[in-house]
Amino acid sequence: MGNEFSSTDQHRAERAGFLTRFVRNRRGSTAIEFSILALPFALLVFAILESCISFAGQEVMANITDDVARQLRTGQLRPADVAGSKLTTLICGRLQIIVSTDCPQQLLVDLREYPTFADAATATFKIQNGDVVLMQGTNSQTFANTPGLAESKNMLRVFYRWPVMTDLMAKSMANLNGGRTLHFASVTWQNEPFDN
Repeated sequence: MGNEFSSTDQHRAERAGFLTRFVRNRRGSTAIEFSILALPFALLVFAILESCISFAGQEVMANITDDVARQLRTGQLRPADVAGSKLTTLICGRLQIIVSTDCPQQLLVDLREYPTFADAATATFKIQNGDVVLMQGTNSQTFANTPGLAESKNMLRVFYRWPVMTDLMAKSMANLNGGRTLHFASVTWQNEPFDN
């Protein structure tokens, strides 16, 4: 009988020792902690990468818009050089460094002459039904390509529907249809007195 009792006590002691050793054992804690933190860390990394790429695309588009506006202002580009779809093609050609092949479908360009800078200042836009709508005061406008001649006041507005690449970020970053976000650049100037 004494042997049985000691056997049971020994069995209980072994089980208690096993549980105690399991609770005190820290060898797998790093793997468990990493698995708990891996998803938030991955989300943070993807958010940073998505934001950086989007910002780079916005800056490239702003630089291209400034450059095209400077060429129009100095007369290097004439109205005939940017007539019809030539302006969109010109901007898309320069955007190829950062955007995909769907540039003509996702790029919206508005170039027009204004009588005064005050009139140009009333030109705005809004996002309505998931797309861009141009406004002049309270009236909506269609996109136009009507540059002015020498010494005219002009505004070039460029919109690009940038795709949000990370599905997890689409809900928080996208403000247009199709999981896209709007990139926008605008330049207003008065043309130099070049020969028409």
